[in-house]
Amino acid sequence: MIFKETKLKGAFILEPQKRKDNRGFFARTFCINEFKEHGLETVFVQGNMSRTLAKNTLRGMHYQIDGAEEAKVVRCTRGALFDVIIDMREGSPTFGQHNTVELSEDNAFQLYIPKGFAHGFCTLRENTEIAYLVSEFYSPGKEAGIRWDDPFFAINWPFENPDMAERDATYPDFKVLP
Repeated sequence: MIFKETKLKGAFILEPQKRKDNRGFFARTFCINEFKEHGLETVFVQGNMSRTLAKNTLRGMHYQIDGAEEAKVVRCTRGALFDVIIDMREGSPTFGQHNTVELSEDNAFQLYIPKGFAHGFCTLRENTEIAYLVSEFYSPGKEAGIRWDDPFFAINWPFENPDMAERDATYPDFKVLP
């Protein structure tokens, strides 16, 4: 894997090193030794998947609080998505900043998201599916979110009126304390 750190400290785009032949290709998606070499989380306790049927569907911006913060490794196994992460770690040099990346079945990129980040995505194709590993078990009541189009972040989403769940549409704005 090729580890490319994003502009957000500790977040990486993981590019596969494909070994190709006439049948297709093979690539690793996880190697504990390579993750350790880059100082990344190596213990993942749960694997999840999500399929979204319609293009221009938004999920996010979600994060976990109160000891339930999770590192994630996200990849798109079908279709394509516009993935967004926001550094919510107070005291981080990139606190309040965001990064975007397109993940697709075509590029096979993964995104490593450290603990303390908000995460969301919108689908660029119909029938988009993602798979992700998380470092903590799901903890109901320890979820939080911020508004996807909060002007503070000025995220350049690839659409204006996404389809989304009511809870995602009603998250509050992000507020930086003075």
